[in-house]
Amino acid sequence: MNKLKGLGVALVTPFHEDLSVDFDSLTKLINYNIDNGTKYMVVLGTTAEAATLSSDEKKSVVDHVIKINAGRLPLVLGIGGNNTMAVKKQISETDLSDFDAVLSVSPYYNRPNQEGLYQHYKAIAETGKNIIIYNVPSRTGQNIEAATTLRLAAEFPNLIMIKEAAPNILQYFDILRNKPEGFSLVSGDDEYALPVTLAGADGVISVIGQAYPKEFSTMIQLAFDRKVDEAYEIHNKLVDITRLIFAEGNPCGVKTILAEMGIIKNYLRLPLTVASEGLQQKIKEEMAKI
Repeated sequence: MNKLKGLGVALVTPFHEDLSVDFDSLTKLINYNIDNGTKYMVVLGTTAEAATLSSDEKKSVVDHVIKINAGRLPLVLGIGGNNTMAVKKQISETDLSDFDAVLSVSPYYNRPNQEGLYQHYKAIAETGKNIIIYNVPSRTGQNIEAATTLRLAAEFPNLIMIKEAAPNILQYFDILRNKPEGFSLVSGDDEYALPVTLAGADGVISVIGQAYPKEFSTMIQLAFDRKVDEAYEIHNKLVDITRLIFAEGNPCGVKTILAEMGIIKNYLRLPLTVASEGLQQKIKEEMAKI
């Protein structure tokens, strides 16, 4: 699955002022990323505010991304939830012919134990589709421990990757050290992307990367090439803005940047709101430095 290597980006969903989907801005965002070094795109992830999109809107967004991408980059589709059988059914019934894999977040709110998490991914692996496990404890309330990830990776070859976003970087290293051949790990945390890639990961699925694809993809490539000092130079340049975009939740920060760049308009759907005036000011000041 080397196609999903390097900088992957979790696309935002641009909205108009009336909060309908802004397809023209989505086109701009897709082309901007393709033209500037992004290696693959994730559609309908958390960053897309997928939780606030209707099923018709989701279908329209997916169709639009497929059309504009026109086979230029590999695509990943977000399909997850906390009802295992419903997720399994949705993955089974979705036309995935234009997608290389499904990114499926671990069940949130229910807070299953490790056996429950194992059984959840076992059930969706039975669809036979390529699945990326997504561990993001800050959102789900539950961590998929390294031992559970490794157990799944060893038993189900179509669980091809984990997007790891645990707050403990040692967990990434434990997976990288012990994972089976053919299973890959990408960072789900923008700030960990470089050290984790240097430790053997296949890159990152990034939020900030869609705003700075050229810089971020160059940094990841430098890591692959073992050019550590040059890679850290870019990392250090982007650390402050990366922290700022998550200061009030995602994707309000990255939408501020993309709006400032003229790629999208700065609107979010409730319960999310646009970044505060103070944060927008800090982001604009940091953008000027970059």
